[in-house]
Amino acid sequence: MTILEALNWATDYLRDHGIENPRLNGELLLARSIYLSREELYIRLHNQLEEGERKTLEGLIRRRVSGEPLQYILGHQEFWSFNLKVDPRVLIPRPETEHLVEEALLSLTKIPSKKIPSVLELGTGSGAIAISLAGEVKNIFLVATDLSGEALMVARENAQQAGLSHKIEFVRGDLLDPFHPGEAFDLILSNPPYLSDSEITDLSREVRDHEPIIALKGGTNGLEFYQRLISQLPSYLKKEGWILLEVGSHQASCVCQMIEVEGCFGKTERVKDLAGIERVVKAQRKS
Repeated sequence: MTILEALNWATDYLRDHGIENPRLNGELLLARSIYLSREELYIRLHNQLEEGERKTLEGLIRRRVSGEPLQYILGHQEFWSFNLKVDPRVLIPRPETEHLVEEALLSLTKIPSKKIPSVLELGTGSGAIAISLAGEVKNIFLVATDLSGEALMVARENAQQAGLSHKIEFVRGDLLDPFHPGEAFDLILSNPPYLSDSEITDLSREVRDHEPIIALKGGTNGLEFYQRLISQLPSYLKKEGWILLEVGSHQASCVCQMIEVEGCFGKTERVKDLAGIERVVKAQRKS
């Protein structure tokens, strides 16, 4: 069997079993099987596959057809400018979360330049957000937390691989529990669990059966995390500091209202993603 024949077989098999983007999946899984890039596949289309390589490909294809996410099979996911390790211990970073990074960077430009900003990320998972900020901002003090010790292991590994572990302190804990009131930050941000119970039920099998539910489940109405966090914010956010939260579709209004009720924030802002969904809610604490 040549590489071309293997690619055509993989594409047809994946398509027949209902996998979206079967050609792309086939290319990536075949490339993984024989340790080549996608580009190198097309240079070697008429090369013969060894028996061991064919069996490896078949095993990867079976995993994908069973519903295992492509990113977990490949072991990585691109986010911002980084190629991050991902496995079932962490949620796969989504492209829309890059909007949260963009807004955080914009907010950080409003902090006096002579000051090293202190940033707290709650629920870091793979470390994608914290690592992206550390890579973009030369002088910054970052703390990234997660309730899962296993997730923090992945995040630390990603930070080390990116050469940024010296800029991020990883802390295990639930929300703001690891910190003392008055231990304030210039910016607090999070991409929290925000799916409701009904949305969890309706998830695709790739997500529902393989990604960590703890990183997705936001309670009955999906707002549990925001309800717990926002009331505590004034004790942990400096005056003129920023709060930035990723939200699910149709949640922006509720989250904005929660922030405004606190009375210590200026006008809330909403940022849409490329699909037109209000994806990020942000507000600045009053001086």
